[in-house]
Amino acid sequence: MIFLPRPPLPLRLLPRLSTNLPKLVSKAEPHLPFRAKGMVLERLLNRLFQQQLEDEEFEFMAQRQLGLEVRDLGIRLAFGYRDGRLRVEPTSGSNRSPDAWIRGDSREFIRLATLEEDPDTLFFQRRLSIEGDTELGLAVKNLLDSVDWSEMPPLFQRGLRIIRRMQG
Repeated sequence: MIFLPRPPLPLRLLPRLSTNLPKLVSKAEPHLPFRAKGMVLERLLNRLFQQQLEDEEFEFMAQRQLGLEVRDLGIRLAFGYRDGRLRVEPTSGSNRSPDAWIRGDSREFIRLATLEEDPDTLFFQRRLSIEGDTELGLAVKNLLDSVDWSEMPPLFQRGLRIIRRMQG
């Protein structure tokens, strides 16, 4: 069997896709079942942070929840830690409200994930904000600071590079 490489996404389409992506995601997101989104996200997070989970670095989150709001995409999720795994939980329709929130636009979260900007800069310039139990939010931020993102799976790194190019 012969495998041919996939053709690259035409560069001229990236700016148009980049402009419309937040709109497309924010329209589609409410129609996707939470259970499906949560399952995919949980698998991804537990794979990405496998080493930190094995080292029990998320123990400080036991019995606590961190909310994440990506304002321009209309995404609101809560993350918890139970039974040695990261869990994704809904923020609406739940009896429980997250202990802390990290809020910002997708562009800032991408800049954080691709190491284009220092997390402290994003928080001090209020492009990302922590509300509620700031100790929990800062503990998560510090844990993310300690991650060697260059050791993340190649598919994850490639996805971030594509998203970064789309944002211009």
